[in-house]
Amino acid sequence: MKIVHIAPHLGGGVGKAHAALCEADRQAAEREYVLLEEPRDRRYADEIRETGATVTIARDQQQIHELMAATDIVQFEWWNHPLMCGLLAGAPLPAMRSVFWSHVSGINAPFIPEGLVEAADHFVFTSACSRRAPNLSGLTAGKLERTHVVNSGFCHAGTSAASDREKIGVSYLGTVEFTKMSPAMMDVIDRLEHNDVVVNVWGDVAACSPVRDAIASMTHPDRFQLRGHTKDPLAALSQTSVFLYLLQPFHFGTAENALVEAMSLGCAPLVFANPCELEIVRDGETGLVATSLDHAAQLLNWMLAHPGEVRRMGDNARAEVLELKTPDRSIAAFRALWQAAMLKPKRTPDFAGALGPTPRHWYEAMQGGPGDTDSCSQMGQAASKGSLAHFKAYYPDLDLSPRA
Repeated sequence: MKIVHIAPHLGGGVGKAHAALCEADRQAAEREYVLLEEPRDRRYADEIRETGATVTIARDQQQIHELMAATDIVQFEWWNHPLMCGLLAGAPLPAMRSVFWSHVSGINAPFIPEGLVEAADHFVFTSACSRRAPNLSGLTAGKLERTHVVNSGFCHAGTSAASDREKIGVSYLGTVEFTKMSPAMMDVIDRLEHNDVVVNVWGDVAACSPVRDAIASMTHPDRFQLRGHTKDPLAALSQTSVFLYLLQPFHFGTAENALVEAMSLGCAPLVFANPCELEIVRDGETGLVATSLDHAAQLLNWMLAHPGEVRRMGDNARAEVLELKTPDRSIAAFRALWQAAMLKPKRTPDFAGALGPTPRHWYEAMQGGPGDTDSCSQMGQAASKGSLAHFKAYYPDLDLSPRA
């Protein structure tokens, strides 16, 4: 069984997930990854090659079409990347058995086009929350039931539990930009009742980032400690008991690698009641879920005053993700799915009909409709994947002015 994965690149969480899956897959040599652009970070591509899988950069669409026609299964690593849209909606595709693995939730923009789920032979989400995406409500019950969920955020195995730590520490690790992290972080930290507590914040921050301005405006800016990027998350979180992971309500994450990894280290998370986080954290058992800024501030102060309860939730979190969030479970799920897909003949898909004929159609379909713009652009943040700025980088003539 030969599987060809089509991906824009293998950076970030997608590359990390596939490197772990290939490492756990005894048949990784059956798999080929075709990238639509040169990777900026080759780390995960190199790790994938070491497992026996093949990684190549696509020369042109003709080469990709030939590979699609010759392979048993084509798996598209889906998010709203301009090049992926161009491939799917470009020249007619050959007959294939198609699998999509979505790396965005679709709960908020960027949405997953309903027609894409309909057109795929098998559509896989990374979180069950995606089945509640508002723009998928028109799918037939049967089609939605035939979607799958395969996790892509994996635990750290063989690490120490929170009960081994000397004292309660509070940390955040992840994207330190308001495209994902909530500005409520600053307010919650300002309301700490323990003056000697600081929050270690791990992640890159641009010199001109609005995050730096928000820190400067805090009553207690010294509590928000920017630690920069770390290549060793285990060491960064080694003295952390509370993982303060308060995200924007419109973030498009699904598996949340940082959250799952922190939980596997025995950290008790404090999160907002966003759909994705609710699929990972069980309130009061494996962490705490806040419903508002005020509630988050109350819960963080409560956690600092109840170290025993923090240890209990951290131990529960560790045990749960070590059982459920493993590469072995995910690759077994994919192997079963691929075997089932092989029972059906190849067919010619109409992904172009699902996305529309032009870059404008592709972009608008994933932002909610004509005239809508992405949250990142509205906030003046750097271009993120699938943003208007990202689309314009590949399609400079993209024009979103009102249609006549």
